[in-house]
Amino acid sequence: MSRRQPPTPGPDDTLERLRRHLEFLGLTHALAHIDEHLAWATREKPAHGAVLERVLGEEAAQKREKRIERRIALSGLPEHKALEAFDWAFQPKLDKSAVMELAGLDFVRRKEDLVITGKSGTGKSHLLQAIALRACQQQLAVRYARCVDLLDDLYSGLADGSYPQRLKRWAAVDLLVIDDVGLGQVKKREDEPTAAHTLFNLIDRRHGHASTAFTSNIKLSAWGRYLGDATLAVAILDRLIMRAVRLDIDGPSYRQHLSREHAKQRGTTLPDDEAPEDALPPS
Repeated sequence: MSRRQPPTPGPDDTLERLRRHLEFLGLTHALAHIDEHLAWATREKPAHGAVLERVLGEEAAQKREKRIERRIALSGLPEHKALEAFDWAFQPKLDKSAVMELAGLDFVRRKEDLVITGKSGTGKSHLLQAIALRACQQQLAVRYARCVDLLDDLYSGLADGSYPQRLKRWAAVDLLVIDDVGLGQVKKREDEPTAAHTLFNLIDRRHGHASTAFTSNIKLSAWGRYLGDATLAVAILDRLIMRAVRLDIDGPSYRQHLSREHAKQRGTTLPDDEAPEDALPPS
């Protein structure tokens, strides 16, 4: 007596099983676009390998884009600055080729540091944030903070007992961006370590293991006064300069330039000795 053969699955059954497979594997993009992929395959009749390349290629691109978005969200970057938006003509003394080389991120892969100095408003933060954004797009772990905010976060850890965890998080990323050294008031607490001591612990942990990038609105020789301990400031700078790329922007303030342009549009004139507070070099 012959055995009955199971019925051949119909197209609807096959499609339903395919949907379940994609869902189980977490291929959400392929699952959402399966009808489009099948319609394309029916219409174009590509080789089997081409079908797989299309389905998996789009899935991989979608996952990569989501990972980049997550990297950017976790970085703390206040704005998504682009190098393409930088006004190179306004800073003619700035070596564009050197900046573009930095944007290639080889210094991060070599675990070197970066120090950008110059007066306030010259574009230091723009350049550093743009480099950090590119690092996120290369799927590197990045964290950004203004110097005073970073120090406040670590001081908060001393107060609530979470200092080791906070220090570990700041130390763990591939590229740590510390912006605006010299701007903002560093809080001085009688019963706590100086800002220099707090920053030294972080830099010492990262030195030679991961890249740290600074912008400074004051001369490096003034870090001791700003951070509250000249000796430890020298120790910080010794570690930075040993493996650091230095870039100094010697030019006018772009914010002051914009302020004057806006004054012209209003039909007024900004006196030479009057400029926005954040466009003036710190005293």
